[in-house]
Amino acid sequence: MRIVGVSLAGLIVILGLTACWGGADKPKPADSASSGVVALEPVFGEETFDKPVGLERREGDPDAVYLVEQPGRIVSKSLSRPDQAAEIILDIRERVHDKGGEQGLLGLAFDPQRPNDAYVNYTTKTHTVIARYTADPNDTGKLDPGSEQVLLTFEQPYSNHNGGQLAFGPDGYLYIAAGDGGSGGDPQNHSQNLDSLLGKILRIDVRGKTGELAYAIPPDNPFLDSGRPEIYAYGLRNPWRFSFDEESGKLWAADVGQDRFEEINLIQRGGNYGWRLMEGTECYNPKSDCQRDGLIDPLFSYGRDDGVSVTGGYVYRGSDIPDLTGWYVYADYGMGTIWALREREDGSAEHRALLTSDHNVTSFGLDANNELYVCTADGQVLRMTKIR
Repeated sequence: MRIVGVSLAGLIVILGLTACWGGADKPKPADSASSGVVALEPVFGEETFDKPVGLERREGDPDAVYLVEQPGRIVSKSLSRPDQAAEIILDIRERVHDKGGEQGLLGLAFDPQRPNDAYVNYTTKTHTVIARYTADPNDTGKLDPGSEQVLLTFEQPYSNHNGGQLAFGPDGYLYIAAGDGGSGGDPQNHSQNLDSLLGKILRIDVRGKTGELAYAIPPDNPFLDSGRPEIYAYGLRNPWRFSFDEESGKLWAADVGQDRFEEINLIQRGGNYGWRLMEGTECYNPKSDCQRDGLIDPLFSYGRDDGVSVTGGYVYRGSDIPDLTGWYVYADYGMGTIWALREREDGSAEHRALLTSDHNVTSFGLDANNELYVCTADGQVLRMTKIR
């Protein structure tokens, strides 16, 4: 599960956060640690933001980054003029319920083909809302709060495990991360239920319509006749952050664990990633002799010795840190460790530690040059740089 703005002790005691996966032949982060590679530096001086949980970019606006503030605002900042005041792009705090730590405005994606259209993922007290906003006719750099078109809603039975990420894939479809609905242990078994949107990666076509839906269903979605047609992959607990590798197109998702393991998954169309039958590569419910047929193991996982809550990142495709090219960079929220991971040709994982920070990393982001940024629970935005 994902928590912002609480102590690590509170994180563990109150919510029972988990991580890892422990196949004996899989390396742990400490096995191949490498330090002194990168550093984090403030982007906007001492300026902080209100619980930033995302940093996004917009086609045609290479100088700006757009920060998602969990209480319900989107603000933009200029990278070339970092001292310039933040500009409010959208303020929907009156619609967003931000009371449960994991609730709030959780995701933003600008349409790469129609950059004046933006899609957001936020929670009300009882539901997740996926909505589209269009540019303010009087100022096309901003979004019109009155233009909201709700595309999709689904009920959240508890306040936690809301997922939050949404992003356009290389196929032009919108992908949406949905957690298992919360509490602990997926008590209603949403993740394995193909009639529920919870515990899934969803995929919809926002440029069309199917019947009475406000969107179209991609014709190759895998469960058109055997479940909810929006489902792309399932068996996930709380995929807080996912991303596409801009070179390979592969979909990387970090799934926050229950009591033992954190996972990094490569998401395949129609794939079942095991939760709640399994956590990592170990049985969870039932505790032994669980049905493993057809389940996809994580590419990598780590346990409680190394962290408590994974924050997914990106495969690095920038130019400032050439040693990281092709590596998936991610973090642990509770420990502050930032790691890099890549898939070997044989399907195994190569892993190294990049740095240990004192930050609670809520999210990563990319600028127009594919350089990496980090958002922190105390409101900072940091750039990842090579140590020279």
